[in-house]
Amino acid sequence: MNLHLIDGTYELFRAFYGAPKARTAGREVGASRGLLRSMLSLLTEPDVSHVAIAFDHVIESFRNQMFDGYKTGEGIDPELWSQAETAERLARALGLVVWPMVEFEADDALGTAAVRYARDPHVDRIYLCTPDKDMAQCVRGDRVVLLDRMRKKVIDEKGVREKWGVAPGSIPDLLGLMGDTADGIPGIARWGQKSCAAVLARYESIEAIPGDVEAWDVKVRGAKSLSENLEADRDAALLYKRLATLREDVPLAESVADLAWQGADRAALEAVAAEIGAERDLSRVQRWRP
Repeated sequence: MNLHLIDGTYELFRAFYGAPKARTAGREVGASRGLLRSMLSLLTEPDVSHVAIAFDHVIESFRNQMFDGYKTGEGIDPELWSQAETAERLARALGLVVWPMVEFEADDALGTAAVRYARDPHVDRIYLCTPDKDMAQCVRGDRVVLLDRMRKKVIDEKGVREKWGVAPGSIPDLLGLMGDTADGIPGIARWGQKSCAAVLARYESIEAIPGDVEAWDVKVRGAKSLSENLEADRDAALLYKRLATLREDVPLAESVADLAWQGADRAALEAVAAEIGAERDLSRVQRWRP
């Protein structure tokens, strides 16, 4: 069997900025409609049988206690965030296992699930349905992979190396050095993706990068400045790496069997569809729960 683990927050944001705007009862519902259609499309695919979706129920997480500059809900369009609760109800009505994260982030739930469910010998492949580079650290060979559904592209371990220049295990180090503006991680001055990839391809982790640039046995443009900046802020770089490292201990109650899609809840889905003006989309539901 295959597992499809979905970043619901990413899907909602993508729908908000990509789907047509729509209003019912005076409020914006376009992203909710887009999410419904996206999930219905996924559930019609022949290899989709076991599905879970994770949402950031709140934007702030334990990482905000680690670093004041970490991302918050500030700046999120209110018309987007007002649809978050509807999105969760919609996913449940579709019959999906829903993980709403409060202390942790949606990415942590997906990372934990990938590690846990990969131990099950009945699982053939785990698709992490997101193109987000944060999730690339979870990729393992061609068994745990990223799925960019919009581009219909699968990124396995070889693909991670080709796209970001490092192995999956070095992705947190890459983000710690170069930063990640989406998450509020500033990174270290002058460390761009090329320099990070070159150094980490050799040393794999921030901890293993020699403190003396004369000991570097990899040629990198501007190595002296890179080394000086890293040594001036090495503690910060290690903190940024911890911020970028996904947790593997999120308390998820479901077994692999619990992720089996049994169909949509007719009453619940009809109610949400009426709320967002998407009644016509119900004809696309291929299975209803008894």
